[in-house]
Amino acid sequence: MRDALQAGTVTLTGHGGDAIEAYAAHRLDARPTSGVVVIHHMPGFDDETKEITRRFAAWGYSAVCPNLHHREAPGAAPDDAAAASRAAGGVPDDRFLGDVSGALDYLRSLENSTGKVGVIGFCSGGRQSVLAACNLAIDAAVDCYGAFVLTRPPEGLSVSVAPLTDQLSDLGCPLLGLFGRDDSHPSPDEVAELDRLLTERGKEHEFHSFEGAGHGFFAVNRPGYRVEAAQEGWELVRDFFGRHLGVQAS
Repeated sequence: MRDALQAGTVTLTGHGGDAIEAYAAHRLDARPTSGVVVIHHMPGFDDETKEITRRFAAWGYSAVCPNLHHREAPGAAPDDAAAASRAAGGVPDDRFLGDVSGALDYLRSLENSTGKVGVIGFCSGGRQSVLAACNLAIDAAVDCYGAFVLTRPPEGLSVSVAPLTDQLSDLGCPLLGLFGRDDSHPSPDEVAELDRLLTERGKEHEFHSFEGAGHGFFAVNRPGYRVEAAQEGWELVRDFFGRHLGVQAS
């Protein structure tokens, strides 16, 4: 059974040595494989994000998604945990980096690991994917409509994060960006500015923007889901990771 998968909850060592919940998926065969860290959106560590994690396992990767809201509401439903995280101002950048560093260590410790690891993030996770690529040893990164990479959240939004403009020179791997032209966070102008800044700094990247798609067009359980944009986006992700992580996904 070449395509048999194993998936379920694991415990990672995150920021500060904390034990945090995560969801992992991998194939049961012993072929060498690279890893993918899935960074969930602000609505949380939900069933749809776990399905995305299994998608990467089906493609031939080992994948893990850390629960970034674990400390605020351990064992709570995703919406409740996300609300608790928002009330606390969101996930602090230093804590996020510690948790993802633990996820990278987990993937690289697997017996059949190639040592190569990518990250992909959605919504707030898109910004965090860029943050990780600027601060951690990663081989490829995907930003799916990450808001506030270059700007601060508007007043009234219960998330406190700083722009990453001054960190872009430290981007250490190729970056794929997938955006909706109808999105306001990030807007098409912000995407164009990010493209300009990365080009100016000589950073390898490729951006794709989809007509008729807004924020969250990958989210199958939300009104913003756009089938054509999501399908094309997944093919771009598959090709990008295949080129940069060295695994022929199948």
